[in-house]
Amino acid sequence: MATVFVQGLVFAGDGQVFEKASVLVEGERIVKIGKENMAIPRGSKTISLEGRTLFPGFIDAHVHLCLDGSPDPVGKLASEPAPVIAVRASQLARETLMAGVTTVRDMGGKDGVDLALREAIRSGTIRGPRMLVSRSMICMTGGHGWQFGRQADGPDEVRKAAREQIKGGADLIKLMATGGVLTPGVEPGAEQLTEEELRAGIEEAHKAGRKTATHAMGTRGILNALRAGIDSIEHGVYLDEEAATLMKKRRVALVPTISALYHIEEMGTEGGIPAFAVEKTLRVKPHHLNSLRMAREAGLLVAMGTDAGTPFNRHGLNLTEMVLLARNGYSSTEALQTGTRIAAETLGLDKLLGTVKEGKLADLVMVEGNPLDNIEILLKPETLVLVMQGGNIVKGEKDKNV
Repeated sequence: MATVFVQGLVFAGDGQVFEKASVLVEGERIVKIGKENMAIPRGSKTISLEGRTLFPGFIDAHVHLCLDGSPDPVGKLASEPAPVIAVRASQLARETLMAGVTTVRDMGGKDGVDLALREAIRSGTIRGPRMLVSRSMICMTGGHGWQFGRQADGPDEVRKAAREQIKGGADLIKLMATGGVLTPGVEPGAEQLTEEELRAGIEEAHKAGRKTATHAMGTRGILNALRAGIDSIEHGVYLDEEAATLMKKRRVALVPTISALYHIEEMGTEGGIPAFAVEKTLRVKPHHLNSLRMAREAGLLVAMGTDAGTPFNRHGLNLTEMVLLARNGYSSTEALQTGTRIAAETLGLDKLLGTVKEGKLADLVMVEGNPLDNIEILLKPETLVLVMQGGNIVKGEKDKNV
């Protein structure tokens, strides 16, 4: 049976906004976008768009479903058995989908839980967002994320580590170019994997048709990754003009994940977050916001990524990232594109997702009101009234047949 969203505002995701438009879905695809007089197939389910806005399903390019958003999620993860992590992650995946995020890129799991979750969602065993997974992130010995990463030293070892991830079913390869906030004893701006090590991992990924991403906060690490051929920069805290120029030239996306630092600063040590993480967050915040300004002024591709799972950065609150981008100089339209078209392009899924276009998969989200006028309404859970994934309504309202 066909589903038709009837006569309302449609945010296409590519900069176009259609007024009084209707969208026809048959099976798992969008088959037609029409105006007021569009013919509706007999027996279709119709859903009114009056007073609402229809969006492409939102895409979060950086999550950790094995992390639960508790005050010290990395420490908690290290002490928990895989079955406990898996059960909780399945619930967090469902909460993510119900929040309008129909696709995610999981950027580091533990004990194969992320892979199992991906397959359970694909098979329909559980509900959750469509997943791309990086499996184990590749870091230097004792580097950022070593607690549940694949430690490797030297180009040959990094090459082997990348091959292991590909053999194990990874959709992409994640490499750790610098230190970070949540690993004690490492500096966020410090260079870690070298340019040669990064190049070895990237070459292996690209030979296997996989994209690559790097955790890169410090300037030297960002530049190392760019020269080595990386596909996206995660965080980019200490971006400089040289890095921005390279990113624009090569269409390398920045995934800033400002939600992560926002929530750590908001809750602080009073919320139980380790003091070292709060101290580093406060130290890097002004540089992070400056990098975001630089990216905006340079016209870089910026994709929504939350780092969901980090302290108080809850799964299901993913859309906060776009609101934070709007608070930091991006227009509502620009911010909303980071979680639709640009995120799909960053993941290599733009032929299927990211825009409301004929022939695309019917991942659609309907909200009350118009976030283009006030993007802050996305912070209210009741605003999001319907989620469709691959043509199936997974969260919805009453409908009628005609």
